[in-house]
Parts: sequence; C-alpha cells; structure tokens
Amino acid sequence: MTARPLSATLLCLGLLLTPAAVFAKEGNDARPHHSGAKFVKVKKAAADEAARTELKAAVSEAESTKPRKGRIWCVPFARQVSGIEIKGNAATWWHKAGGQYDRGSLPQIGAVMNFRASKAMPMGHVAVVSQVVSERQVLVDQANWIRNRITKDTLVVDVSAENDWSQVRVANSDGTLGRTNPVYGFIYR
Repeated sequence: MTARPLSATLLCLGLLLTPAAVFAKEGNDARPHHSGAKFVKVKKAAADEAARTELKAAVSEAESTKPRKGRIWCVPFARQVSGIEIKGNAATWWHKAGGQYDRGSLPQIGAVMNFRASKAMPMGHVAVVSQVVSERQVLVDQANWIRNRITKDTLVVDVSAENDWSQVRVANSDGTLGRTNPVYGFIYR
C-alpha cells in the first residue's frame, strides 16, 4: 500500500522539478528557453486539441437541447456552438460580422464557415469548423445540411482556383463530394 503514496510523491516531485529544469539557463536568467519549429508545432497541436475538445462539448450540449419534434436550423446551431452572436439568415452573417468579428479565408477550429446564398441554398448556410485536416480540407459540425439533423465531422474540400476557400464541396453521407458551393469565408470568435 506504500506504492501509491510513494508514486504520488515522486510525481509531485517530478512536476516541481520539471519547471526548474525548463527555466534553467546560463546564469540566473529565469526565462524559458523554447525554440524551433518542433516546439511551435507541438504548442499549436495542443491548442487545436483544446479548441476541438471545447467545441465538441458545445456540440454535445446543442444535441441535448435539440427538440424531438420540429426543425433544427443551421443558424441557431452555429450560434450556440461557436459563441458568435449574429442573428438572421446565414446569407446575412458575413456582412453583419463586419466590425464585430474578425473574418478571413483561413479555416480555424471554432470558426464559422459562411456559405453564400445560391440557387440551391437561397438563405445561405453556416457550419462550424471542427478540425483543419490540411490546407484544403476541413471537418465541420453543422445542422440541417441533411434535413433536420446535426452532422458532425463532415468533410469539406476547398475547390477554389485561388486556394482561398471561396468554392467548396461538402461530402455526402456516402462519402462522395456534392455540388460546388460558394463561400464568403470564415468568421472567427
């Protein structure tokens, strides 16, 4: 029975000594010494994982509050999950976000991908980025892409000629890519 207290003591000691080793540098300089692309990559991966965990908790909350009957729409879902407080049809979000939220053409976890209105989607669409897979692929969580359903980690592929996310294709439930859809860009929280 002494193994547990001893291992806990060793763990605590290790946690106390680790920062000292990290901060140790020539002389008495107490600044941490981190350099190189590997550290930046590890730090970004940790931040992305934390953002994804937070997002998935918000999606679970949205799923638990989804009405049993009636419709679920993309706008209230995106607002609840992302924390971006914009009202109105999805087609109006891009312009309403101006001056209130940062916007851009680079996907980030938690950002809202804002689809433009089109013949196929006269009110536009909004989806929340759940993972950046590559420069031209993301996964999104969204509501009502498939009628009255929340779909999670749906693949979206940038097919724009300029690699600027202005044209995308969204994966169907069978894994094939659907029609090309116009996109304004991403709204950041």
